Amino acid sequence: MKIRISVLIVGLTVCTPLFAARAQNSKVAAGITAKEKVSSLNDAAKKDDRNTSSASAAEPKAGAKTASERIAENSFLPTLTSIYWIGVGDVLDIRLLSGTERRESTLYTVMTGGLLEYPLAGEPLVVAGMTTDEVGVRLTELLKRRAVTARPQVLVSVREYVSHTVLVSGLANSPGAKVLRREAMPLYVIIAEAQPRPDAGRATVIARATGEGTIVDLNDAASMNVLVHPGDVINLTGRPKEFFFIGGQVNSPGQKDFHAGLTLTQA
Repeated sequence: MKIRISVLIVGLTVCTPLFAARAQNSKVAAGITAKEKVSSLNDAAKKDDRNTSSASAAEPKAGAKTASERIAENSFLPTLTSIYWIGVGDVLDIRLLSGTERRESTLYTVMTGGLLEYPLAGEPLVVAGMTTDEVGVRLTELLKRRAVTARPQVLVSVREYVSHTVLVSGLANSPGAKVLRREAMPLYVIIAEAQPRPDAGRATVIARATGEGTIVDLNDAASMNVLVHPGDVINLTGRPKEFFFIGGQVNSPGQKDFHAGLTLTQA
């Protein structure tokens, strides 16, 4: 009887620290997943940048760009998200604030060639590539020159955005052309409008200017800030299948499907 009690005590002594160690390992694994996910992505991006810089300059760069590289390229262009250059097809609302009220329409469409026909200004003028403020200043100068009113004030705004679009395809509930109301917009804005399907996990952004692609994980909030520009193409695809293996004294060892957010207990 004494022997049985001593064996039981020894068993408890051995199992207790083993269980505690397993619990501690589980906490550590969960902590890394929750707190160091973004940090590890940034470290990987920096490591990739170092490898790229050490390579030969004549050696072409293969594969699509990462989101961190695309964000770095756009970091010197913060103003693109706050301006809009008028283009063909845009509908402008032009209001003359001085003088008597006029009943004619204040809406004018930018025609082919970027031309705007504003009768009070005389000949059509090119407005493509200008901001609304620049168009307002130009029209004010022309009205002063033609002495339409003593102190003309022209207010110009975009009533309907048409010229700037991106194309969304793939796993989206609302694919197709999406209108940009700025020269560049964060990817997450476009993705939200496209309404990705539950099985969508990645977005590949193909830049119109370079033809290069940027792969973005839809669950990575930092990467979703990558900027898209007019003419870019966004393709939503599923996440590649990932696996992990379980071995040892378990009822169901072998290969298992992995998905983001999987905990050690669930595995």
